Amino acid sequence: MSTTRPYSPGDRGPEPSGASGTPGGAAPTAGAPDGGVAMPAADPASSPGPPDGAQVRRLSFEDQSGVVPLARDFTRQALYDWGWLPAATADRRAAAEDVLLVVSELVTNACLHAEGPDLLTITCDRKVIRLEVTDRGTGQPSPRTPHRAGRPGGHGMFIVQRLCLDWGVQRLPDVAGKTVWAELGTPS
Repeated sequence: MSTTRPYSPGDRGPEPSGASGTPGGAAPTAGAPDGGVAMPAADPASSPGPPDGAQVRRLSFEDQSGVVPLARDFTRQALYDWGWLPAATADRRAAAEDVLLVVSELVTNACLHAEGPDLLTITCDRKVIRLEVTDRGTGQPSPRTPHRAGRPGGHGMFIVQRLCLDWGVQRLPDVAGKTVWAELGTPS
């Protein structure tokens, strides 16, 4: 588990296409085939782009209320569109439920410990689904240590840590806030 790497180990580093995954860092528009919404593109040199063949969805939380259920519904629809749901097996159903739980935890943490989420980005390729929640907060998320299962609250990042292959925080120089990301394996 990492809380400092902007992306997970391997060949998923920054790509010249930019954070939006489109040529030149252009942001997709609301009717885009990836189901995204128009958002300003990040500096291509500082943010990883999606791997080749990845599917990307973006949800802006600007002027939205009820952001946790909104994020879950948005993610659930992406999972349907990508064939994760309806699940053919119990393992596939559990994988989809894990993704929905992690999205809920990341968005809830942005609500509780930052100024609320700004953007949810979901990237899915054949091996990994990556969830990113961007907010304007300055805090550093971390699992509560020691974790006490019997105490109310404080379980969000512990759950993320337990369910995910890896997770971390990305901060861009001269930009307020952060992106908390988490990656889960795709169902087989």
